[in-house]
Amino acid sequence: MQNLRETSGAQAYEVASAVAAGGGGRSSAVSWGAVIGGAVAAISVTLILLSLGTGVGISSVSPWPSAGASAATVGVMTGIWLIIVQWIASGIGGYLTGRLRTRWVGVHTHEAFFRDTAHGFLTWSLATIVATAFLASAVSSSVSGASHAAATLAAGATQGAAQAAGQQGGAVSDPTAYLVDTLLRSDNPSANNQGQDPRVEVTRIFLTDVGSGQLTPGDRTYLAKLVAARTGLSQGDAEQRVDAVFAQVKDAAARAREAADSARKAAASVSIFLALSLVVGAFIASVAAAYGGHLREQV
Repeated sequence: MQNLRETSGAQAYEVASAVAAGGGGRSSAVSWGAVIGGAVAAISVTLILLSLGTGVGISSVSPWPSAGASAATVGVMTGIWLIIVQWIASGIGGYLTGRLRTRWVGVHTHEAFFRDTAHGFLTWSLATIVATAFLASAVSSSVSGASHAAATLAAGATQGAAQAAGQQGGAVSDPTAYLVDTLLRSDNPSANNQGQDPRVEVTRIFLTDVGSGQLTPGDRTYLAKLVAARTGLSQGDAEQRVDAVFAQVKDAAARAREAADSARKAAASVSIFLALSLVVGAFIASVAAAYGGHLREQV
């Protein structure tokens, strides 16, 4: 009888300990209310800081030449600001989660530390997913509106360009038009463009030769004859003008490539900084939640 009482007492103690520890493992160890609250706070702070950073970034650029920050500078500034945003927002969200989570009775200190850290990581994960979905929706709406407007304008422009191309002897972008031009060339340039604007053919020649990086001797001679026939210059002066204009075309193409390369490098830098900022945010949220939970236990 005494053994039965001792066994019953031990079982009752185990049940009471399990209830104090959180329902014997039947209840979740995650305080989702605290996680959601911390995530909402982190998202709100993120939106505020992103708006502030956008305003500062826009004010630092300028459409005027040699004015405002360069693309590389803007890319670095954007990356640094993303890290700062993640640092502040994740820290606030994680700390609130640690302070607001349900207190665990009878849980070992190490287990409580792990749970607080996991709560901070869950807060960062939820805030990141919601913020990404919100920003993606906003960007998608903006792009959709811009695409619709651009399509409307492009439709009219395409129709006008098609009519102009039909009147001027073919489209500039036709890959076979240049070859057809060379096939039908004659020593008399005026015979090649009867009733047509020679600018279309000249543009095709420039576009083709800029791609290869040099003006072929045949194209140079032909363009010089065309310029001489149109302007009354001598063949030598016409060739010099052709060389000068082609050099300007090459320079413009080189500047366009440099601008595209700078934009590519800036986009790559921003992507790297974005990934780094997300890692920093996950770490800060976890540490802040552990710290907030520690203060919660002390208070």
